[in-house]
Amino acid sequence: MKTEGVAVIYDAVLSVPGMEDQVKVDLKLQRKDVLLLSQAIERGISAAAKGDNLLIDFASKESINKLADLAALCLEKAGITELSNKLKSLVV
Repeated sequence: MKTEGVAVIYDAVLSVPGMEDQVKVDLKLQRKDVLLLSQAIERGISAAAKGDNLLIDFASKESINKLADLAALCLEKAGITELSNKLKSLVV
């Protein structure tokens, strides 16, 4: 599907009533899964910045910032922010 078509569909999905409603998500995750989740979010944001034509490419800057904040919050709550930063420094 062409980029324009995907953008129209994505915009339509985000316009559905109720998509702006806040929801409470209660998760019980292992620390290793939190680490993987945060890396997946960061990679998705990074790929979007490169223009890899992902759905996240059509998300607003605000939504992308919220995802980045979510990744950071998950790491903080799991107590592994420092570990994550050290692992990133090994890879870079």
